[in-house]
Amino acid sequence: MNPGRLSEDALVEQPALRLLAELGWEVAEGFDETLGPAGTLGRDSQSEAVLGHRLRDALRSLNPRMPESALDEAVEQLVEDRSAMAPVRANREVYGLLRDGARVEVSGDDGERRIAIVRFVDWKRADANEWLAVSQFWISGDMYRRRADVVLFVNGIPLVLVELKVSHKNVRDAFDGNLRDYRDTVPQLFWFNAFVMLSNGSDTLVGSTFADWGHFGEWKRINSEGEQGVVSLETALRGTCQPQQLLDLVENFVAFMERPGGLVKALAKNHQFLGVNNSLEALREVHHREGRLGVFWHTQGSGKSLSMLWFTQKVLRKEHGNWTFVMVTDRTELDEQLYGDFADCGVITAGQQVHAETSAHLRDLLGQDHRYVFTLIHKFIPPERGQAMPVLSERDDIVVITDEAHRSQYDTLAANMRLALPNASFIGFTGTPLISGEEEQTRRVFGDYVSIYNFRDSIDDGATVPLFYENRIPELQLVNDDFDEELEDLLESAALDDAQEKAVARQFSRQYQLITRPQRLEEIAADLVRHFVNRGFRGKAMYVAIDKATAIRVFDLVEVEWARYQAELEAELESTPESGRAHLESLIEFMGTTDMAVVVSQAQNEVADMKELGLDIARHRERIVKEDLDAKFKDPEDPFRLVFVCAMWLTGFDSPSTSTVYLDKPMRNHALMQTIARANRVFPDKDNGLIVDYVGVFRNLEKALAIYGASPEGDSPIRPKDELVAELETALAEVVDFCAANDIDLADLEAAEGFEFIALQQAAVEALLVDEQTRRQFVKLARRARKTFKALLPDPEAMAVAYRIAVIRTIAAKVESSTEAPDISGVMDSVSELLDRSVGAKEYIIPTAEADPLIDLNQLDFEELIRRFGDRRRTAARAIEKNIEERLDDAVRRNPTRRDLAERFRRLIEEHVSTKRGEPHPDVYGPELFDQKVSAVFEHIYASYYNNGESVYSQSPP
Repeated sequence: MNPGRLSEDALVEQPALRLLAELGWEVAEGFDETLGPAGTLGRDSQSEAVLGHRLRDALRSLNPRMPESALDEAVEQLVEDRSAMAPVRANREVYGLLRDGARVEVSGDDGERRIAIVRFVDWKRADANEWLAVSQFWISGDMYRRRADVVLFVNGIPLVLVELKVSHKNVRDAFDGNLRDYRDTVPQLFWFNAFVMLSNGSDTLVGSTFADWGHFGEWKRINSEGEQGVVSLETALRGTCQPQQLLDLVENFVAFMERPGGLVKALAKNHQFLGVNNSLEALREVHHREGRLGVFWHTQGSGKSLSMLWFTQKVLRKEHGNWTFVMVTDRTELDEQLYGDFADCGVITAGQQVHAETSAHLRDLLGQDHRYVFTLIHKFIPPERGQAMPVLSERDDIVVITDEAHRSQYDTLAANMRLALPNASFIGFTGTPLISGEEEQTRRVFGDYVSIYNFRDSIDDGATVPLFYENRIPELQLVNDDFDEELEDLLESAALDDAQEKAVARQFSRQYQLITRPQRLEEIAADLVRHFVNRGFRGKAMYVAIDKATAIRVFDLVEVEWARYQAELEAELESTPESGRAHLESLIEFMGTTDMAVVVSQAQNEVADMKELGLDIARHRERIVKEDLDAKFKDPEDPFRLVFVCAMWLTGFDSPSTSTVYLDKPMRNHALMQTIARANRVFPDKDNGLIVDYVGVFRNLEKALAIYGASPEGDSPIRPKDELVAELETALAEVVDFCAANDIDLADLEAAEGFEFIALQQAAVEALLVDEQTRRQFVKLARRARKTFKALLPDPEAMAVAYRIAVIRTIAAKVESSTEAPDISGVMDSVSELLDRSVGAKEYIIPTAEADPLIDLNQLDFEELIRRFGDRRRTAARAIEKNIEERLDDAVRRNPTRRDLAERFRRLIEEHVSTKRGEPHPDVYGPELFDQKVSAVFEHIYASYYNNGESVYSQSPP
């Protein structure tokens, strides 16, 4: 069998190019590109990211009446040097030109100068544009020259970068090994880029131009019917790169947002793209739907605000009419957040007065030329009690968008909205589903679901992380029978005013006292401190109390317990030997730098009221007023890591690094689901979120999950943490069995120390490198065990196997390092670091010549390698092969005319390796001939690079 049939080119790149051709793209190969107007691609230099000659031809076709001088000016605007700009701002500037066209001056028939628009892309008609897919595309930066696997050009403009890997490699390699490098070395390619696709064929991820790894996601469905390709790459290409789909995605589903850390570019995920387009179809059928566009249910954390933005912006661009969108929320903080999100994206001028203060003001705003108007649902109240709601506008081009459309919009206020805006269309966006009893009311206002993306969907797609829940200190939990449903009804709103909080204390004195009794809160504070400090992933955390007083009281108790536990650790450190100090030092440092705060709403007489309860709210209020605690908590680098709340920040608050929610407040239904979703956002190294239940609320969770996101088989997408114990046992058993099948005894490794451990460890690595399948399977099993272990921390069940996990991890690290650069994104926390320190590992290095960028195999001392590695032949072979591959790739990158030598040399290695394993091959090389051939190939490459392509052979080798 020809090894080339299993290469990246044969397995992934060529099938992708054939599919692109099927979709309507012209396919060209750029490896041996000739430059010039009649060249392969239509550019004059490999430093040009835009194919200038193709671009000019397209402009003439798209702008037939435009003078050549105007086209020249448009091209100059597009391709001007933006190297002095921040990359994402350069990308936004180019995107604006592509989407809206370039403004140029032209002379009219009357000789007057006027402004005209030169179009770069026809966004309506795909066949009016030129579609070119280029493989092996060379691009030169100021100091580097790189070759991208596939670049997709529309009218000569590089809109899509596709970076591929062979199917047996991790798709992460395309990000770490290629994309990150390209962004630095050939930045001009990304000025024009709309999005990036990374794939090894079976795993494919799509992300915006500058997205970090955690924000790349799968494109799982081609259309709303759920159609999929044979492999993920086919699905992604058909779903995003079919010409009309690509035009829609680029024109209507890109957003640039001003954030505290700078400008951020966002690209719609698969579920947003399909959901928004479903909503557009509903709008086009609005008369048949009687103004009911439907309910858009996408679970919390899946980008609901951006979906609203893309829906409204696409309507404004694509649908005829003078549209106004009335954005309705039921809380001031949600109203301000939604307004802020739209302003950050530039669709509203910051400071623009489009908030309705009263129903009369809302009428005035709707009579003006505003694209967006923001209001609270409570503004739909008649001026006088008992009167009918007056008509505020009879326009039929108003779309009412309600956020979290399940709470208060279904009572008389919903009817009032209909009366006030009789000809408007209504669509409800929600992060939680409609519960039993709400559905009929919902249909009357909004209609049926127009798009569903539930909790399980978001986890499966990687849009959110899985959630585990854990019952802590059950002896302190409330007995279910002690709760009246009226208590939960009162608390469900998740926003009690002072009168309501006092009503809780009066009306449910027995239950309230049970929750707030001092001994219980002291026990919770002690447990919370130890749990928070010893977690596997040290994300930020929220403690949710029943009311403000309890939030402050628990904060005070945690402060005391924090100092006590830190003193215990410091005392323990003094008597701990050097080998075990690292972990304790890490915990002490973490505790010493952690900041905590209470965040609660303001109320009159709060200082006096809290003082009567023996509490000081003034110091907390001072921080809330003087500091931007919101921004601090959202900043993963800020030491503000633990917040105490009762209602604020439970809805509409996104802090991706938050991984733990400590629930000590009776909740159910929507309020419960929104609260636990604070921990489900995606964040680097965050494998899951954790809900710690101190009050027994999860008796209600099963009811909510029955409609919230359970699978057809009935499995809950939120799982008890206890299940992780069994998962960890299973994962470790699989590792042990796999090792035993490869003659590795993990028990011997755990018992060994010093040199004996190093020897056994190296023998294990050798055994696992017997072939690629064995290596990959072990790494997979080891990662699963470590991930489960990390999620279970700080439970005793996890600590009991901590050393075994550390042993497995050190073996996996050496196995991975023998073939590819380790993935540092998964580096464990300080607990793992401590464990690693307890098992030493001697590293080895293959010395190479430092002065020469190309390695000469003759410079390697093979006798010394044999002496040093002893029985580690497989490890040595892997290391040498990797080193040679890297040098070979570098040589070919520098001189593309020698690409054939790369394949020839790779075949040479494969043939030699197969011979050493005893596998027959028609062209068997003996050791001496092999060394000669290796030497000749590298001398050839070396001479080709340094001697202007002159070969060391008198004639081309066979």
